[in-house]
Amino acid sequence: MEIEQDPAYQQMINGELYLESKPLADLRNDVRTKLMQYNLITDSTERNKKIKSLLKHAGDRFFVEPTIYFSYGVNLSIGNHFYANHDVMLCDEGKITIGNDVKFGPKVGLYTPKHPMDPAVRRTEAETTAPITIGNDVWVGGSAVILPGVTLGNNVIVGAGSVVTHSFPNNVIVVGNPARILRKNEPVKKD
Repeated sequence: MEIEQDPAYQQMINGELYLESKPLADLRNDVRTKLMQYNLITDSTERNKKIKSLLKHAGDRFFVEPTIYFSYGVNLSIGNHFYANHDVMLCDEGKITIGNDVKFGPKVGLYTPKHPMDPAVRRTEAETTAPITIGNDVWVGGSAVILPGVTLGNNVIVGAGSVVTHSFPNNVIVVGNPARILRKNEPVKKD
């Protein structure tokens, strides 16, 4: 069965309450095993080529430092000229879309899962998701966290250690917990 045809997968990416199915669990375990192996490869070109092969899409000039983690890979689309520093975590139960010319500092986390507020539902291990979208020319500082459902516009800078709980427009610098606009950012100049 193609993972996209699995009803639990469809519920997961549609943001509906779902329980992980056997095909999803098998995919997660396969990806986890491969990432453990690939993150140990010292040759950057080989390591990045293998990691890139696990993603739905990754553009040109894709470079990640060891270690990078993600849940499935099939819900991750990354544009051209992407750089991720050490220990980046991309929980792609929901879709994560990352634009062009994006840089992540060390220990950045993008989390699409949403656990139910009701403890009785939470005990069932069911959850929902909300997608994360990152625009072009974005820099996310080290140890920043981006929560489910957030969209960052183009030319956004997220300060180190910030917790981004809601969406932000183009051309801003955001900092804090929860993140708020510090100031406007100069628009990107076209060459």
